[in-house]
Amino acid sequence: MSDTTIEDWARLCALLDDDPELEPAVRQAVADETDAWQVLIDGLDEAGALAYLDGKDTGIELADALPALPRIFRTGVDVDEVGDVDGELSAAVVRADELLNPHGLRLVYLDEDTDAYPLVAVPTANVDEIIALSERLGHTARAFG
Repeated sequence: MSDTTIEDWARLCALLDDDPELEPAVRQAVADETDAWQVLIDGLDEAGALAYLDGKDTGIELADALPALPRIFRTGVDVDEVGDVDGELSAAVVRADELLNPHGLRLVYLDEDTDAYPLVAVPTANVDEIIALSERLGHTARAFG
């Protein structure tokens, strides 16, 4: 693995969460040539920074999951109305983003190629770089709205 790739993984970890165990675990996965993306997602989940939903979930499940995310919890934002959004989960994510935006946060989806729907709350200023780094590393991250 090139130094640039390792630096990209390290930067992505820093942009997604401040858990001190995340970057070393991802670096080790890169060194071992294992699935660093899955290690990243699992590490975010273990750190409590990930709303790990199913693609068939609704706004109700999203509204239940979001307050547990530390960045969202610290804002005190009330996301209950996200549960009132009918339709696909992505529509509820758009509504959640509208509520989080005044607090400088957005939700980013990290694609796992499964029915899972992992979402992480990140500072709005980091979203474009997270998406670009993910793409450069061969993975998909996307924002909504």
